[in-house]
Amino acid sequence: MGLSDELRAEIGPIWAKVVTHPFVTEMADGSLDRDIFDVYFDQDYLFLRDWAILLSLATAKAPDFDAARELVGFLHLGLGGEEGLFQEAFRERGLSQEDVKALRYLPTTQNYSGYLRTLAYEGTFTEVVATLLAMEWPYLDWAENAEQAGKKPGNRYYQTWIDIHTSPGMSGFVPWLRSVVDGSAPTAEQRKKLQTIFLDVLRYEYLFFDMAYRGETWPE
Repeated sequence: MGLSDELRAEIGPIWAKVVTHPFVTEMADGSLDRDIFDVYFDQDYLFLRDWAILLSLATAKAPDFDAARELVGFLHLGLGGEEGLFQEAFRERGLSQEDVKALRYLPTTQNYSGYLRTLAYEGTFTEVVATLLAMEWPYLDWAENAEQAGKKPGNRYYQTWIDIHTSPGMSGFVPWLRSVVDGSAPTAEQRKKLQTIFLDVLRYEYLFFDMAYRGETWPE
């Protein structure tokens, strides 16, 4: 068992809660309320900025050009695929550019984004890669589960969201991230930090789904 497998196994309960959250299970079977998805979608659009910062700084910290190419390639896929889908959905909903610019972070998104920015700037290359792995691997997991179960939600955006997260770009990037973590040979203290990152990220991923599914607002 590699280090990435160990890190995942040690947070098994919260991982299971993320990949079986009602948000993703209902999205996969098409029963998810579209208003709930739109809240998630808008917040994920804002979150994409911080995701891009994480990828960009991981690239800056990469030890060689091969690693940098992997990271830049995935950043390009995200900004070309997901960002394009966001813009299409906004137009369909009748949101103007001003409306999109006026979108604001909900509390969970703001906290999660701040956590990622701190890791992006202060973390080592391996820590930033572990952060990306903890973010992307659960998405690949639940999307592959939906695909293997033959789920075909009638909503085009729900299906596209599954397809994006089972695409060759995603299914190729996650194993590469795992190989970096597995080959990192951390000290006991460094391993503890990686485990903390995995736990923190999965907790935030759960809260992110919950934010949209159950509703969240700033106190007045």
